[in-house]
Amino acid sequence: MNVLGYLQKLGKALMLPIATLPVAALLLRLGQPDLLGIPFIAEAGGAIFGQLPLLFGLGIAVGLSKDDAGAAALAGAVGYFVLTGAAKTINSEIDMSFFGGIIAGIIAGHCYNRFHMVKLPDYLAFFGGKRLVPIMTGLVALLAAFVAGFVWPAIQHGIDSFGMAVSTSGGIGQFFYGLLNRGLIPVGLHHVVNSIFWFGLGECLKVTYEAAGAIQNICMDPALVRTLSVGGAVPGVDGATITQIAGEATRGDLHRFFAGDPTAGVFMAGFFPVMMFGLPAGALAMVLAAPRDKRAQVGGLLLSVAVTSFLTGITEPLEFTFMFLAPVLYGIHALLTGLSLVVVNLFGVLHGFGFSAGLFDMVLNWGLATRPWTLVAIGLVFGAVYFTTFYFAIKLLNLKTPGREADEPLASGRSVTDKSQLAREYLEALGGEGNLANIDACITRLRLTMKDRSRVDEARLKELGAKGVVKLGEQNLQVILGPLAEIMAAEIKSLTGSR
Repeated sequence: MNVLGYLQKLGKALMLPIATLPVAALLLRLGQPDLLGIPFIAEAGGAIFGQLPLLFGLGIAVGLSKDDAGAAALAGAVGYFVLTGAAKTINSEIDMSFFGGIIAGIIAGHCYNRFHMVKLPDYLAFFGGKRLVPIMTGLVALLAAFVAGFVWPAIQHGIDSFGMAVSTSGGIGQFFYGLLNRGLIPVGLHHVVNSIFWFGLGECLKVTYEAAGAIQNICMDPALVRTLSVGGAVPGVDGATITQIAGEATRGDLHRFFAGDPTAGVFMAGFFPVMMFGLPAGALAMVLAAPRDKRAQVGGLLLSVAVTSFLTGITEPLEFTFMFLAPVLYGIHALLTGLSLVVVNLFGVLHGFGFSAGLFDMVLNWGLATRPWTLVAIGLVFGAVYFTTFYFAIKLLNLKTPGREADEPLASGRSVTDKSQLAREYLEALGGEGNLANIDACITRLRLTMKDRSRVDEARLKELGAKGVVKLGEQNLQVILGPLAEIMAAEIKSLTGSR
């Protein structure tokens, strides 16, 4: 089994449930008393966060299924309910959190791929095909629940111990997380690591209270919350009366931040200086380091992706413009990302995001943050560091960043006005229809399983606009296209008759 190939497919599947977070964060924040003060809007967003493990089960099942089938999503829900409910019956203290959703989604996705075409005898024909998938998922999940009932407490203890070790290691843990976050992007596995930190690290219990006529939330240490009761006071909040105490813990840095945990944001705030200031400054350095006659062309290529990074925190289109051309710069970028997390936490800054660390999330979640103005000052410093480091590294080491490639035209991609023709050319460069065993995509890359990877024409792919090619194992291939990736995947599927 190709472990790297499977993990990158799982990482892609994680993107589907994670894509629900921006709308959840938007609704949750807009409904808070310091913004619109409309409780039903806040509860709408909170409901999505509250069902995040189930959404992981649904989304991962669809992402792993062969044809993004709705039957797989139904099976994911069945698997999640069976797995978590049965495991709790064996041990009432089990809380599988988002891991339960991931496990259920994996079971459901594989059950769909194995059983959705199975034919049963005529007297059982109604239960065959796709209807068989949730049935088999439930049975497999039941077996998994039996095992989990006995082994999950030890696994959970290991996860909690890992989280405690990272959170108490201070700058060391923060640095290595930032380094891994960027370092795993080339192979598409950063989402797997992010899920542990953002959805599984640390826990708190949400307490709802009324103060000055407004309903608000705070998420606190479970040990402290167990000493509180409805109708009592909230420690540290004057004039507050508790109206509700959550029955289940909220886990993960991201989830806790939006639930009102004043200690959350440790593993998110440090990305704002990098994505809003550092990378755009690095892009400017690459423009100025290019030959004068190519600066306008390089600027046109890098400006849009730099603005995208600044506004939304989507960095891959920018990162892939230099990741393969100048890997030394990417290594510097990964190190600076780790350093940014350390510096931000040294200044006591806590901030979070529902999607990524761009301007939109910074402004939207400003009211939940601790010392957010400090991020702007730190960001300006990191912008200067990125610009200086990138510019002199390019010049001193003669790095082949955009516009500096020897005797090669600057790759700027192809117009998408004729998407079908471009897809045909990509298909030809990939070795033709018969060479593709599986076609998939995430935000910025085609994710392909090849029958014979030696038939792929990498030079032609780059001529067509690919920013890079990543090989995983013997058969898996990723083609970095930027925002065009999902469009091309759909076009290639239509040409090959794939679903």
